[in-house]
Amino acid sequence: MKLHQLRYLVAVVQQGLNITAAAGVLHTSQPGVSKQIKLLEDELGFQVFKREGRNITRLTTAGKEVFEHAVRAIEEVDNIRRLSA
Repeated sequence: MKLHQLRYLVAVVQQGLNITAAAGVLHTSQPGVSKQIKLLEDELGFQVFKREGRNITRLTTAGKEVFEHAVRAIEEVDNIRRLSA
């Protein structure tokens, strides 16, 4: 699991489950975000997002927990970075 995967997950949720919008705020490509989310799900062994076809419709129950932990992890990393400033 990589920090940028957690950042991508949080961005997708914050952008209303819109991967294209998340890619825009992350300054990366939509396929890159999709790939990293897929790699994260593969590593976790479960889906973080519920999908209908190619569209993300909501977080799964487990995905909600992962999202909450990801937000806290990113906040803590940001706090550590601020220590050096």
